[in-house]
Amino acid sequence: MSRALFAAVAVLPLMLAAGSAVAQTHGGHGGHGAHAAPARPAQARPQQARPRPAPKPRAAAPRPAAPAAPVAADPHAGHDMSGMQAAPVQTPAADPHAGHDMSGLAGHGAQAAPVDPHAGHAMSPAPAATADPHAGHDMSGMQRAPAQTPAADPHAGHNMAPTQTDPHAGHDMSAMTGGAPNIPTSVDAVGGRMVETPPPAAARAAPAHAADLLFDPAVMAASRKQLLAENGDVRTTAVLIDTLEAGFGDGEKGYSWNAQGWTGGDINRFWWKTEGEGAFDGKLHDAEVQALYSRAVAPFWDVQAGVRQDFRPDGDDTTHLTVGVQGVAPYWFEMSAAAFLSTEGDLTARAEAEYDQRITQKWILQPAIEVAFSASDIPELEIGSGLTSVTAGLRLRYEIRKEFAPYVGVQWSRSFGDTADYARARGDDVDATRLVVGIKAWF
Repeated sequence: MSRALFAAVAVLPLMLAAGSAVAQTHGGHGGHGAHAAPARPAQARPQQARPRPAPKPRAAAPRPAAPAAPVAADPHAGHDMSGMQAAPVQTPAADPHAGHDMSGLAGHGAQAAPVDPHAGHAMSPAPAATADPHAGHDMSGMQRAPAQTPAADPHAGHNMAPTQTDPHAGHDMSAMTGGAPNIPTSVDAVGGRMVETPPPAAARAAPAHAADLLFDPAVMAASRKQLLAENGDVRTTAVLIDTLEAGFGDGEKGYSWNAQGWTGGDINRFWWKTEGEGAFDGKLHDAEVQALYSRAVAPFWDVQAGVRQDFRPDGDDTTHLTVGVQGVAPYWFEMSAAAFLSTEGDLTARAEAEYDQRITQKWILQPAIEVAFSASDIPELEIGSGLTSVTAGLRLRYEIRKEFAPYVGVQWSRSFGDTADYARARGDDVDATRLVVGIKAWF
């Protein structure tokens, strides 16, 4: 009895130490029940039987890292990854077994680090303009996409400059057909006139005015005449004093005039003209008056016919039959030309031209020239055949109003041929230059 009691007292401390060690080992690793702890020998050191101090409380550990998956094929293999931004480096999760002695546990050996799927790729930072849309995404599970051949540029060979304005520039339009109808234009006609087709024969079978089919033709004729009078047959009257001036030269001082006017419509008019010259002492050299019928034959041009009557101090008056043209030539040259057949059978002619050169809105320079001819000698008028005289002038006027303008100028005249001989015989100069001052007006 005493031996059995002694043996129980001696073994009791060893059993208590062994139970405390086993309870501490399995209590600290309750989450690892699947790992069986190895049997410890009975001769464990006595100090292990003492309870270990409780660990200090710490923040909740993150979820344990997933076990390393098999290395998948890199989807970016063969691609230039130099322009991609590097993914942010993730901080390794805290080890839930830190501070525990796991050397005796099976299966808790060091785990192999996961293989970097981008190992060997250039991950240098790229400019902000070419940010990788997959940056920060886990691409390890993606399969590698097959390499695609770059698509052909649909605009290759086209001029894409921003200054191009033609919407069809660079396009092949040779295959297009149709379009606008081929209508003849003035370019297709000889002389540059539009191609005109004659009206059908049925168009001339009806009356000239379709309204005559519905209304009395006599009433419609009176209406058309009234319409013409109100809109196209406007009658006007004008008086133009081209020159009214005094001349000062080496010889006697004299005066001259040249005026004309009309009354009528745009097509038919009555024209009158007059011109002459004399001396300040009261002696009239010559004067003429014309009464003409004028008809427009072209834009800006009239044909004129009528009579001319000359007046002279010696009483040798002459009457002429007159035919001529008057109008405005290109570049606004005002021109007139007329032929005169006298009752004596003498044929003479005269041509005039003048031009208004505007310097300002008020100042106008007007050159003018007049040339006279005779088909035969006229001794009673002291006129020789051929070119009889030339008169040229240059006048500068200031338009106080459009209807009234004073002027100053110079005029030169010369006789030729037998006419010059007649001038010398009576003691006159062949040529003469004089200063002129006058007015130009119209109303």
